[in-house]
Amino acid sequence: MTTAIYCHTDCLAHEMGGWHPESPARLQAIEDQLIASRIDSFIDHREAPLADVGAIARVHDQDAIARVRDNVPPPGSPADAYYPIDGDTLLNAHSWKAALRAAGAAIAATDAVIAGDLDNAFCAVRPPGHHARPSEPMGFCLFNNVAIAVRHALEVHRLERVAIVDFDVHHGNGTEEAFVYEPRVMMASFFQHPFYPYSGVGGESQFNPNMVNVPVAAYTGGEKVRQLVTELWLPALRAFRPQMIFISAGFDAHREDDMGQMGLVEADYAWITRQIMAVAKEHAEGRIVSCLEGGYNLSALGRSVVAHLKALAELE
Repeated sequence: MTTAIYCHTDCLAHEMGGWHPESPARLQAIEDQLIASRIDSFIDHREAPLADVGAIARVHDQDAIARVRDNVPPPGSPADAYYPIDGDTLLNAHSWKAALRAAGAAIAATDAVIAGDLDNAFCAVRPPGHHARPSEPMGFCLFNNVAIAVRHALEVHRLERVAIVDFDVHHGNGTEEAFVYEPRVMMASFFQHPFYPYSGVGGESQFNPNMVNVPVAAYTGGEKVRQLVTELWLPALRAFRPQMIFISAGFDAHREDDMGQMGLVEADYAWITRQIMAVAKEHAEGRIVSCLEGGYNLSALGRSVVAHLKALAELE
């Protein structure tokens, strides 16, 4: 297996204040755990390029793009100069470039995996993406990295069926909104409910078979999650026969993460990853691109990403 990790120092420069849980320390914690686990040398490290704005515009309207591009504090602004998109989503002077790197990583990984240069890839990038709606940034997210990469796979590489798997503790409302009426895309997710962003249950998605939303109660643990993956996700994914799978890899459903109240552990993330890989091998030539979403307990995040990468690289 050839597995790559895409990252860039520009993603460290975006920050929203010392109080904010979506911090540069998240990427540093991942890097530390990669080194400590001794799998670092087995993973191909690649630098994330800047995304072309045209690629972002396949998902986001011009107003949403301009809201990020035109509101970053100018160079030379004080270090604590921020522009608030909403109460918990802020821009600093480096946010535009970081957002382009995050989307660019997902696009470059997609190109490399489809070309056969890589079997799969993980994008260790921030800001995350799955809450970013086509019309607006929200929920720590500026642009929807996975949605942008999926559109790239559909429109540039002409894939006919693409699946998205989202195991973040929060529902990926932005991703759902981007593809709820797109028959070429299936989205399978579980998420704590009721919980931010209070979506994924009822509404338009319940009538669309390409949206496999599985709400779960607080304190749901790994045994129940494995059951729902086996009984609900996997049959739907196999029936859909995706030619490529994208993962919104949020690790905030970990039992140590206070951002949610679920009970997963590293072994659960490894198991879920192996199930996704089995479907990818059956239908998608093994092609997977995974992008970091949530995960805010730094130790749990680093350990969970290592478990995810070990499974992707078949190192366990």
